[in-house]
Amino acid sequence: MVWTPRRRPPPSPLVPAWTLPLQAAPVPGGARRRRRAGGHVTPGGGAEAGAGAAAGSAMSLRERSPSGAGEAGENAAAEAAAASPAEPDGPGRCLSLLPWDRFSAWLHCVCVVGFDLELGQAVEVIYPLHSKLTDKEKTNICYLSFPDSNSGCLGDTQFCFRFRRSTGRKVSFCCFLDQLDRDLPVYLKKDPAYYYGYVYFRQVRDKSLKRGYFQKSLVLISKLPYVHLFRTMLKQIAPEYFEKSEAFLEAVCSDVDRWPPPIPGKILHLPIMGIIMKLRIPTYRDKPGTTPIVQNMHQADAQISMALPTVHEVDLFRCFCPVFFHIQMLWELVLLGEPLVVMAPSPSESSETVLALVSCISPLKYCSDFRPYFTIHDSEFKEYTTRTQAPPSVILGVTNPFFAKTLQHWPHIIRIGDIKLPGVYTSYKPYLNKDEEIVKQLQKGVQQKRPTEAQSVILRRYFLELTESFIIPLERYVASLMPLQKCISPWKSPPQLRQFSQDDFMKTLEKAGPQLTSGLKGDWIGLYRHFLKSPNFDGWFRSRQKEMTQKLEALHLEALCNENLVFWSQKHTEVETVDLVLKLKNKLLQADREHLPVKTDTLKKLQMHINDIILALPDDLQDILLKTGTT
Repeated sequence: MVWTPRRRPPPSPLVPAWTLPLQAAPVPGGARRRRRAGGHVTPGGGAEAGAGAAAGSAMSLRERSPSGAGEAGENAAAEAAAASPAEPDGPGRCLSLLPWDRFSAWLHCVCVVGFDLELGQAVEVIYPLHSKLTDKEKTNICYLSFPDSNSGCLGDTQFCFRFRRSTGRKVSFCCFLDQLDRDLPVYLKKDPAYYYGYVYFRQVRDKSLKRGYFQKSLVLISKLPYVHLFRTMLKQIAPEYFEKSEAFLEAVCSDVDRWPPPIPGKILHLPIMGIIMKLRIPTYRDKPGTTPIVQNMHQADAQISMALPTVHEVDLFRCFCPVFFHIQMLWELVLLGEPLVVMAPSPSESSETVLALVSCISPLKYCSDFRPYFTIHDSEFKEYTTRTQAPPSVILGVTNPFFAKTLQHWPHIIRIGDIKLPGVYTSYKPYLNKDEEIVKQLQKGVQQKRPTEAQSVILRRYFLELTESFIIPLERYVASLMPLQKCISPWKSPPQLRQFSQDDFMKTLEKAGPQLTSGLKGDWIGLYRHFLKSPNFDGWFRSRQKEMTQKLEALHLEALCNENLVFWSQKHTEVETVDLVLKLKNKLLQADREHLPVKTDTLKKLQMHINDIILALPDDLQDILLKTGTT
């Protein structure tokens, strides 16, 4: 039986017999244990032990020992560092990884979507078994995992899609993994409202089937936008999966559950079915435009390894090649959050082009919605194609010819793949004069048969310099809204940021505008005025506001630490002293909860101040305050 998107009560998903979870058995001594698919028994907060039910087979789940798999030791320090330093039980709780916690750090689940002659597209398998997907999410996955029938994708096709998570769902993530997100560049941070789907679709002729074709997709569902990583992973596992079926899938998921956490800035070794992928996830501290080289390694055990040059980047030049005469205008349209639709012959072309567009304003984050592959069955189809209101700020990738009519009212349409029709269809007039130099440089590269990787590097650097020239004046002005450090008093609340004034900002452009770093001429003022009304400015400014507010809170904490708080408490009443202790405890909790940029020594010093104040109080108050937490 399969789950189908038809309007009928969904039957149970296909569950291979060997993956049925075992019933929990009583554990001597009252110790709490949990069982997992495949027969693993795991203490409620310790390392996994025991072998799977199919331990003798290469397809069984791997046995883990208390000392951990190969990568456990090298990540222990990083995991401990990511745990809360201000909370005594933080590290213990964070490092008590349960079965599938490591898997969940990278993937939500793995789905197999097949085609049934009577039911249509259907989710056949969801693994691990405990993974939760709502009916709406399953429906979206069903339709988004197959190319449109007109695409004619014979053989193997890879692409990705993005869809909304159902509202009201709990976000379950181990605390230290949540904290890893703060070290990522803003454009790689997870969006809790969306999932990505990474697809490997196979369609081959098969006379034994009524339809005459074998059609199936292996789909990785993840919160992470690591397009290149998951594309590489699928390329390794999908062909073998189609030959070996579900038993192989269990072994793949077991491998992922042995991966180290996705720690930014660290060289990670990810084993997957006999191959080790070596990669590095960027951090916000990396200089934009630089990619630290990950060297191939020589394994003593003769395991094949591959070094991934990136986890998230697409082949920029290949994506923009059909329209590279218009790249500067496309950069403006994406920067301003204008509605864009990419019409392509296949989901692989549409999805890569949409991802290339979103990345062209990096290191700025594209803050509107984008759908690398969008179909008429999508749950937001009506919302995004209605004619009763202006098109929303969104980038859509489509392949169905039906959209040529449905979205003909959209102001900006990119057509690729059709030799007669490729181009950008728009009445938009760019604010900046065209940069002929980059076009000549890319054309020369084509004539000289320069590798596409080198062309992509040139194009990525061009977009980066253009974006930085645009954003530096805004960064400089926003930094001036920060109060002076001398205005921060330990005995007053932290001062507020000054308000952003569009007029004041515009006045700074005459002497400190983009002309300092860019030779491009044009209506920069008009471009800024338009940008200040866009979702991208709103998202960028909110992020900067949060960073600066946290910096003020951190400076306020440091100011408190530099005061003689014990001396102050001796000059004030017990009521005032108790009030101070409670406020200081709340400050510590805030620093932990909001990940304030405070040195560990500062937090320790403040805790010592609190302890010294409490010890100077009467015994009855000491008992109360030592037991009192923070709110």
